Amino acid sequence: QVQLVESGGGSVQAGGSLRLSCAASGYTISSYSMGWFRQAPGKEREGVAAIYAGGGSTFYADSVEVRFTISQDNAKNTLYLQMNSLKPEDTAMYYCAARSFRGSYVPLSKNAYNYWGQGTQVTVSS
Repeated sequence: QVQLVESGGGSVQAGGSLRLSCAASGYTISSYSMGWFRQAPGKEREGVAAIYAGGGSTFYADSVEVRFTISQDNAKNTLYLQMNSLKPEDTAMYYCAARSFRGSYVPLSKNAYNYWGQGTQVTVSS
């Protein structure tokens, strides 16, 4: 049974940093691509960052490019999202996502993933 458990969210002031973690069980993160998504109240869930299987190529939404970094530790089977220079508009629930199927891959599309964590809240105050 696949489980993705996010942690590391919290409340910070604008300009601050947070590091989100996503611990995976029943799933080997080095085998498939993974991503981070976020959803603010009243908005669609949007792709923030993704990493190709095995920790290769990375992909970012324009809104977080340069400020956020996705990475993974295969030994710990954990995905990370380092978030720097946070802005109030980054406030959202953040979700870890994983896929277990091959085929066409659109990194920041919700449809590219079939496993989701429960989310961790990030709140950035001005």
